[in-house]
Amino acid sequence: MTFVGALRHRSFAWLWTGQAISRLGDSIHRVALSWWVLEQTGSAAVMGTVLIFSFTPMLLFLLIGGVAGDRLPRVRLMLGSDLLRGGVVAIVAVLAASHTLQIWHLYVASTVFGLLDAFFQPAYTALVPEITPAPMLPSANSLTSLSGQLSNIAGPAIGAGIVAAGGTALAFAVDSLSFFLSAACLIPLIGLAQAPRPVGHGARHMLHDLREGIRAVLASPWLWITIALAALFNITQGGPFAVALPFLVKDSLHADVGVLGLLYSMTSAGAVLSALWLGRATRIRRRGLLAYLGLLAGSLTTLMLGLPLPLPVIAVVILMNGAAITIFGLIWTNTLQELVPRALLGRVASIDLLGSFALVPIGYGLAGWATDLLGPALVFIAGGALTCALVLVGLAHPSIRNLD
Repeated sequence: MTFVGALRHRSFAWLWTGQAISRLGDSIHRVALSWWVLEQTGSAAVMGTVLIFSFTPMLLFLLIGGVAGDRLPRVRLMLGSDLLRGGVVAIVAVLAASHTLQIWHLYVASTVFGLLDAFFQPAYTALVPEITPAPMLPSANSLTSLSGQLSNIAGPAIGAGIVAAGGTALAFAVDSLSFFLSAACLIPLIGLAQAPRPVGHGARHMLHDLREGIRAVLASPWLWITIALAALFNITQGGPFAVALPFLVKDSLHADVGVLGLLYSMTSAGAVLSALWLGRATRIRRRGLLAYLGLLAGSLTTLMLGLPLPLPVIAVVILMNGAAITIFGLIWTNTLQELVPRALLGRVASIDLLGSFALVPIGYGLAGWATDLLGPALVFIAGGALTCALVLVGLAHPSIRNLD
């Protein structure tokens, strides 16, 4: 079975095409947003606040979004999210073109984005196995990862070119168009995938659905253990990469922003390699052991970044890190889609996202504090060592080792 096997199925091909376009638009949007904030305010604090306004609503509404993904037709839910997000960015583009865009507009837009993402992401995770045959799930999930990573590589350069040629307003307009194109790709799927079951209405039924999803997670040790550990991984593994890497480049490597961009690209390149490899599989065996071994390799490469290595070696280490972490992510997504009942998948996916990302702000804060106090090299060494210890804790449980 080839890596692109899932694209032979028309429904998934439409879904993937729309998301590939939308993700490219997201990358362009990030460049335009950063550049506008830099030009208008020159404040990193403002940029951070914009990110907080988008991240916090997503966390707050993820569980509700998961319930909605199991109660409502998933395609229509995603379609509405795309159309609303496209409309919001279109308004931002018009305000930017008329030179009336203000920072509070971006705060409001970011809040709406975060809210809509909380409904879109669980629905997407649950929709893929609904429209894709089980043997094609590794291919489908790898293609989804590939589109995101390629967008991370090409999107910033395309976004910078658009901003240079037509300003931030044009870049915002292109992002808006990407959402409308993504929505158009969902239209052929209407009627093919519906809500898994009829449900009651009201807050009482919603709370019942939430409890049902939580019970499903707590009943499966491989689920709740991994979600709990993932929250800690985002402190020990994610914090150093998000906060300390720029300081490592500047203080330890004595390099410039071009090198930082190269290292970010190497992470995405490693992820692409893993997606190409796993996408060829029709059945992943010993998935618990393989996924956690991927995390173990990621922790060791994180630790290595704190050692006095030359730049070419560091680039290879970061490539390996991106590949290792992606192995875990792809196997985890595939496992959720295969082992969690379809009627519960939206809620379980939302609990997974919420649990995994709930401690991200703490990770950023701790990494910043530790980088100032200890230096970036020691932050990577400590982060890698702690991640390694967490992986071994997970592997100590038989539900992880025996997950097949």
